[in-house]
Amino acid sequence: QVQLVESGGGLVQAGGSLRLSCAASGRTFSTYGMGWFRQAPGKEREFVAGTSQSGTTTYYADSVKGRFTISRDNAKNTVYLQMNSLKPEDTAVYYCAARVIRGGSSYQAASSYNYWGLGTQVTVSS
Repeated sequence: QVQLVESGGGLVQAGGSLRLSCAASGRTFSTYGMGWFRQAPGKEREFVAGTSQSGTTTYYADSVKGRFTISRDNAKNTVYLQMNSLKPEDTAVYYCAARVIRGGSSYQAASSYNYWGLGTQVTVSS
């Protein structure tokens, strides 16, 4: 069982930056693939970024590529999402998720993840 707690959300002007953190409980954090998803009002939850267990492989949605960076510190049981050049369309609740690596599943699919945090609100004003 893994518990995930996100932090770092807030209100920022367009063009600004935020860094989200996700702290995980348990001693097996390094065995999980990690991802960030977001959900805006009236929209479906969408993939933002993912990272492999070691952090050497990362994945990004096209909409955030070049602006967001996912990273992890396995010694601190924490995954981060650095968000730069924020746009109003980035406004959403951001969720951290952990997945048990299985063949045939992908980082981009929400159904691939086993554990979810409660989310942190990010609001970007124009």
